Amino acid sequence: MSHVPHELAEEFPDAKDQIHELTQSDAHFVKLADEYHTVNREIHRIETNVAPADEGYEKQLRRQRLALKDQISTYLS
Repeated sequence: MSHVPHELAEEFPDAKDQIHELTQSDAHFVKLADEYHTVNREIHRIETNVAPADEGYEKQLRRQRLALKDQISTYLS
């Protein structure tokens, strides 16, 4: 499988340990992280033409990923 860009560990390299700890202990963070990964992988599938989609849907997913990233960033700070 090819590398999926924008994984949380890449987006927050200084918070890898904190992300790991939260995924073990905080259900809300796990839900946010899971949703982020699902959306991020769907965007990657669209970008690589594995699952072609119209531009509007792709933009919606990108906005959703950004909103989730903002929530996760707030959680980590």
